[in-house]
Amino acid sequence: MKPFSQWSEFHKRVASSIVLIPVAILCLYYGQWLYNTLILLVMVGLVWEGETLLGQKMTGLRAVLFLLWPLAGGLIALKGDYLSLLYLCGGALLFGFQAWLPVIISIVGGTSLLLLRMRPDGLLEVFFVLGTVIASDSGAYMVGRLIGGPKLAPKISPGKTISGSIGGICTAILLSAVIVRLGLGSWSIEALICGAILSMAAQGGDLLESAFKRRLGVKDSGKLIPGHGGLLDRFDGLLAAAPLAAIFAYLSGPHPFWQFWHYFEQVFGR
Repeated sequence: MKPFSQWSEFHKRVASSIVLIPVAILCLYYGQWLYNTLILLVMVGLVWEGETLLGQKMTGLRAVLFLLWPLAGGLIALKGDYLSLLYLCGGALLFGFQAWLPVIISIVGGTSLLLLRMRPDGLLEVFFVLGTVIASDSGAYMVGRLIGGPKLAPKISPGKTISGSIGGICTAILLSAVIVRLGLGSWSIEALICGAILSMAAQGGDLLESAFKRRLGVKDSGKLIPGHGGLLDRFDGLLAAAPLAAIFAYLSGPHPFWQFWHYFEQVFGR
């Protein structure tokens, strides 16, 4: 493979990131309606893309129902009504698991990001999740390209290597440490461990999406983002890491979500 062609996709990724990352940071920093609108739009886009991949006809009343479901989930999450959110996801399953899988994934991932941002340290926590996932993905891509070696899951995603996976975890750990140091003014071993956990979750989400595309016989979920493919291609890792961070946040109470094991100390220390 020629060097230029080997790195051409990376160049596209960088160009897309230069445009998208500042927009995401602006929405994240401002929060409120700007951030909420961005997340809701992404949720709707994920459903449209996922249902299209599954061969669903996105026309008429059926399309409206598919697209209104994640919007309803997002609005319910903003009100903090967790029970109704659970009912909404359960209701989607009644229509068929496979057909409504993109809807459920969109709601679970999107509402996790909405709920995290509403927390006392929401800005830092969402930035931690985003930074960890981006660092994991970029680190895995670059280290995998530079070092290569044994494949991580050749039957699912032939391009991924074990060296890339380790590189992604190390990069995520490094950036998580920097984010917490800049945000709270101190180093945190807990944040390093949580960064590694979220990196592994993100890589797992990436592999699941690769298996999904392989089953459908497609290379990319879409062509919306140059160098990244579609929304599912870009947010697969985040859709896996964000719900995990939301669970940690629930367990940690008012503390930053990477301190979630204090919950277990309180439970088992009694």
